Amino acid sequence: MLEGLPPNGASHVLRLVADQRRARAIADLIVETFDPTETAAAAFEIDDGPDWVVEVFFADEPDHDDIRALIEVATDAETASRAEFSHIAEQDWVTNALAGLAPVRAGRIVVHGSHDRGRLRANDIGIEIEAALAFGTGHHGTTLGCLRALLRICARRRPRRILDVGTGTGVLAIGAALLLKQQVASGDIDPVAVETATANARANHAGAFVRPVVATGLRHPALQGRYDLIFANILAKPLRLMAPAIAAAAAPGGELVLSGLLARDVPGVLSAYAAQGFALVERGDIDGWAALLLRRGGAGPRPARED
Repeated sequence: MLEGLPPNGASHVLRLVADQRRARAIADLIVETFDPTETAAAAFEIDDGPDWVVEVFFADEPDHDDIRALIEVATDAETASRAEFSHIAEQDWVTNALAGLAPVRAGRIVVHGSHDRGRLRANDIGIEIEAALAFGTGHHGTTLGCLRALLRICARRRPRRILDVGTGTGVLAIGAALLLKQQVASGDIDPVAVETATANARANHAGAFVRPVVATGLRHPALQGRYDLIFANILAKPLRLMAPAIAAAAAPGGELVLSGLLARDVPGVLSAYAAQGFALVERGDIDGWAALLLRRGGAGPRPARED
C-alpha cells in the first residue's frame, strides 16, 4: 500500500468537522476510493474534545458535487453539506495535517513527527516519519495493527528473515529492523514510496538494515528466498492475487501478517490463503480495519479483536 505519501503537488483541500465515527468513515472511504498518489486523507481529534476533523488533500481540484455525494454515502446529507473546499499552497499542506497528529504507541515502538521527538521515553524505539497522513504514521488502523502483531510475535520468538511487501513509508520494515537489530527485506511497486522509505530508514538509523527496492510484488532478486515473517499491508484484491507468491515465500513455520483490509474483505482473503495451506491464528480490528496473522497448518485460537 502506498502509505501516507502526499499527492504529487497537492493543491486543494477538503475540510469537514464531524463526530469521530463519521470522520473516520469519510477518511476510510476516501482512502479506498481514490488513487493514493493523487489523494490523501486524515481524521483526527480536535484538542481532546468531542469533535473530529477530516482533511482530504487533492493533487487537482476535485468535483465538489461528486465528493459531497461520496461523503453522503459514508455518512448523511447534512454532514456532506458541511464539506468546505479550498485552494492551498503546496508547501503548507503537510504542516497543516501533521499539526493534529499525536505520537502513536505500539508497546515500545512509537511513531511520531519531529515535533514530538521530546516525548519519547528512555526505552522507546522511536520511528520519526514526516510528510504523511492517515497511512504510514501508525495513526491508521492497518499500520498500527501490524506493529502490534509484530510485538506479539517477537514476544514468543525471534524471526530470522523478515519481508515487508508494499512497504510504503517503510514503518513496518524500520520497526522490525530496530526492534530485532537485523536486516529486513522490503519493496514497493511505486518508486516514490521506495525513495521515501529509504530516506525514512536512513533518518531513523536503520539504513544499514532496510534497503527497499522497486518491485512488483515479490518479483525482484533482492526479495527472493524464504521468510520467517512476511508483512503485506496492501489492499484486499492484491492480497488475494498475490496469495500463491506470498505463500511460496514463507519458510516452514513462517507467519504472515496481512492488512489493509476492511472487515468485509476478510473472508475473501482468508479463503485465498486457505487454498495455499494457511489458517488464521489471530485477528486484530482497529477502527474498522483488520490485521490478520496466518500460519501454515491447522486452525488457530479464537481471533482477538481490538478497539
